[in-house]
Amino acid sequence: MSRSGWPAGYGRVILAETDSTNAEAIRRVPLLAGPEWILALRQSAARGRRGRPWAMPEGNFAGTLVMRPTEAPDLVALRSFVAALALHDAFVDATGRAAPFALKWPNDVLLNGGKVAGILLESAGTGRGVAHLVIGIGVNLAAAPAAGEVEPGALRPVSLLEETGAVVTPEEFLDLLASAYAAREAQFTTYGFGPIREAWLQRAARLGEQITARTSQTVQQGRFETVDAQGNLVLDTPDGRRAIPAAEIFF
Repeated sequence: MSRSGWPAGYGRVILAETDSTNAEAIRRVPLLAGPEWILALRQSAARGRRGRPWAMPEGNFAGTLVMRPTEAPDLVALRSFVAALALHDAFVDATGRAAPFALKWPNDVLLNGGKVAGILLESAGTGRGVAHLVIGIGVNLAAAPAAGEVEPGALRPVSLLEETGAVVTPEEFLDLLASAYAAREAQFTTYGFGPIREAWLQRAARLGEQITARTSQTVQQGRFETVDAQGNLVLDTPDGRRAIPAAEIFF
């Protein structure tokens, strides 16, 4: 499959404006015929993880992939790694450079150490299955939010244009991302999480270094050892090896 062509089997919707692409994707679930990408050139109520507002300067990318997965919920959640790898692939395609980019567990992409993109997964279940999955992706293509628009202690926001000089429109980036995602999705559904995990670790930020993992109840510090087969962050701490399913990571 050529990166320059739209992947077969995926729908494509481009909107001038919506509240959020994730909310729009959920509204479209009842009519969904297959996986579908939704791009909005403007969002009026964008949000990130834990319901935080997501600042979106003009020219940036706001897109969501919505699908009906068939796997168990724990496997469905691993698509955050699939999406992160696809984002990395799309950035390399857009710039011709891999070295400046890294993946920050669980859902961010870094450029020269700053945050250039984030991923937000949302799903709804039926019994033990997942009725639908939405993968929301925000990318600072043209401009980064001001420092005051991000939470204290967060990584500095950066943009693709400011850091690399690459001029990429949201529509152009969608074509790159959709093609990259389709290739990684095929890898995931064919071979499982193993190859995705290995590829992710090869691009991981701060692997082998000391980091801080913060949840609502605890703060743990340790050496970032790996990501395990369930997608958990594994830290080597003074109290032993710890597998952490969800946390905010600070360097």
